Amino acid sequence: MKLQDSVIVITGGGQGLGRAMAEYLAAKGVKLALIDLMPEKLEEAVAACKAAGSEAKAYTCNVAKEEDIEKTFKAINDDFGQMNGLINNAGILRDGLMVKHRDGEIVKRMSLAEWQAVMDVNLTGVFLCGREAATHMVSNGDQGVIINIASISRAGNMGQSNYSAAKAGVSALVPVWAKELARHGIRVMGIAPGFIETEMTASMKAEALEKMTAGIPLRRMGKPEEIASTAAFIFENDYLSGRMIEVDGALRL
Repeated sequence: MKLQDSVIVITGGGQGLGRAMAEYLAAKGVKLALIDLMPEKLEEAVAACKAAGSEAKAYTCNVAKEEDIEKTFKAINDDFGQMNGLINNAGILRDGLMVKHRDGEIVKRMSLAEWQAVMDVNLTGVFLCGREAATHMVSNGDQGVIINIASISRAGNMGQSNYSAAKAGVSALVPVWAKELARHGIRVMGIAPGFIETEMTASMKAEALEKMTAGIPLRRMGKPEEIASTAAFIFENDYLSGRMIEVDGALRL
């Protein structure tokens, strides 16, 4: 797929990896539709994409709400007249042990609300956005690409029952959708980042960051642009479909 003048939707596009991918693709001539819950962050991201030389529009939307998603994707399709790509990036964290035991007693358990909040955004939201993007691509006759952003936590990470389960589900959707949508000229891929330099990691204590980095064979965290360049590679390689690419500095071998 040629990136120049293609229309790509990015969820969670107002900040972090979403914004980094948006700016990277904007510099390559991609027209961006950015979805997020934070209007201020969205407007900043849109301005950055325009400064990079491309067209971009902001859409405030909760990806966990079906009606919001349906309206938003219809609006995007109406605004741009086509839909060539989706990066399912929006996600949240509600980390904690399933059962926390201290001094001979249970002091905390992961609540159903903590479990469900992550599932609603990180898994159900991915399904809803993927379904709507595919609907418009098929209806328009637009050949396109869907990229699901997972995590190496999909293999299981202590303190992340909800997040790991959701990201495993997100990864499982990749081959399913790739097989179902291939007949329509739609490819589906996934990216599983390791530890990446974002606003969240920047707020961590120095000793925690040092310990985290020491466990990575390449001895550094990834940069947002390294995830962005992976997404661009996927869009441009027309024979990539149904697979996950782990970008983790050899952390998960």
